[in-house]
Amino acid sequence: MTTYIALLRGINVGGNKMIAMAALRAALAEMGFADARTLLQSGNAVFRAPARAPAKLEAQLEKEAGTRFGFSPDFHVRTADEWRAVVAANPFPREAKADPSHLLVTFFKAPLDPANVRKLQAAITGPEIVRSDGRQLYMTFPDGVGTSKAALLVDKTLGARGTARNWNTVLKLAALVAD
Repeated sequence: MTTYIALLRGINVGGNKMIAMAALRAALAEMGFADARTLLQSGNAVFRAPARAPAKLEAQLEKEAGTRFGFSPDFHVRTADEWRAVVAANPFPREAKADPSHLLVTFFKAPLDPANVRKLQAAITGPEIVRSDGRQLYMTFPDGVGTSKAALLVDKTLGARGTARNWNTVLKLAALVAD
């Protein structure tokens, strides 16, 4: 059995696209996944299943969510090993230690185009810095995320839809898969 982390995009925000975490855990269990756990209300799940490509799990989970919840949020799935690699590849260790809530990792389904990442960095006029590593984008927000105009540029400039988690959440999920 392989341990997976599934991140849902855009649920439980402002009272829209609501999925209770208990319902998500129940759905995962009914789909035959073992040891389903969730973290926070933003759509973070950990479960075990026979080894398969994360892209296949993403499609299966999206289809099931559409049936169960009436809408199909994007799922971004990583194995526990891939998650550990995300933590190890963090290009901002100083920021992660000093201000983890202002370091975000955005997860994408496919590797990012380096040319688009360079376009994103060039389009940012504030203090934010971005770095990419495969299907992840690491981004610092020294003045906070809520007031940043850079966050609005990410999906549009990269030509891909991702889902972001702050470093605190990344580390909490890492602890869940370490069990």
